[in-house]
Amino acid sequence: MTEVAKDQGDYDWQADRDKLVDAVMPHVQFDGWSDAAFKAGAADAGIDLARALNAFPGGMAEVLAYNHRRHDQAMIDQCALEAAAGGRMRDRITRAVRLRLELVSPQREAVRAGLSFLMLPENGALGPKLLYGTVDAIWLAVGDKSTDFSFYTKRAILAAVYSATLLYWLNDKSDGHAATWAFLDRRIDEVMKIPQVKGQMRAALGRLPNPLHFLQRGAGPAGGEALPLGMRLRRRRRA
Repeated sequence: MTEVAKDQGDYDWQADRDKLVDAVMPHVQFDGWSDAAFKAGAADAGIDLARALNAFPGGMAEVLAYNHRRHDQAMIDQCALEAAAGGRMRDRITRAVRLRLELVSPQREAVRAGLSFLMLPENGALGPKLLYGTVDAIWLAVGDKSTDFSFYTKRAILAAVYSATLLYWLNDKSDGHAATWAFLDRRIDEVMKIPQVKGQMRAALGRLPNPLHFLQRGAGPAGGEALPLGMRLRRRRRA
């Protein structure tokens, strides 16, 4: 990287990353998270392939992760602007989840393709990492300062809510995604009633999809509100 900077005095690695992601994303809508999309984006950005690979040595997996985290940060920034309005925690969480999906709405087909991309064996660890990053960002954005056991339970529950809402949203054809926001409201209503004790937390998780399976099955308005059984937490039967 140092040598590249010497040869090109105006080289800005961070600027290249932002420029490349903006140029690559339109191609992902049609070509998926592929090398073809990466090369086409680099050409559109006027960045030669060697320099593009210097910006994203991890290829399209790194581009996906960078794009995802940019939207997490945009959600945090927007929530910070709205923080002065206050409101109930339930409303702030709902707003943050909805905002996170609205921010990526222009890239909905890329998100859909991204779920398949994250199912590839070489990308298996990336999906859960990005999901955790998003739910952690949401809790921080709404002002959560917990450090005890509830820190983990809140994120586990919100991961289930967020992944279910994401799947619903991807298949929602209602005007303005109204069906998705109604679905989200019902899920938030359910989890906000849960006292923070282990027994009742497990019962609530049993009614929500397992976030570890969220990449494997789809859900949406066409199939009704209930999600596939394969997405629900499975409990072991006692011998």
